[in-house]
Amino acid sequence: MARHYALLAFILVATVLFTSMLPHAGDVAAAPAAASSAGGAPPGPPPEAIAACKGKAEGAQVSFSGHHGEAFTGVCQLVNGVLAARPAGGAGGPPPR
Repeated sequence: MARHYALLAFILVATVLFTSMLPHAGDVAAAPAAASSAGGAPPGPPPEAIAACKGKAEGAQVSFSGHHGEAFTGVCQLVNGVLAARPAGGAGGPPPR
């Protein structure tokens, strides 16, 4: 009979230790959001690109300076619902020189 109690106590302690190592429901729900912000979609257009298209229509040709002072020309396009200048040469910026 003492062996049964010892085995029961061992199972109880093992269950408590095991369940304390499992993530809580709140931690599991927050994990995908943290993962998507770290490695998910790229950031939106820079403020300089948005400012260049303020008051302009989609398709308008604009010139603007980047945040490091580099000069860009581009076209105003909707990017994730925001009108912003897309630099000539593609989404990544001007073509290499």
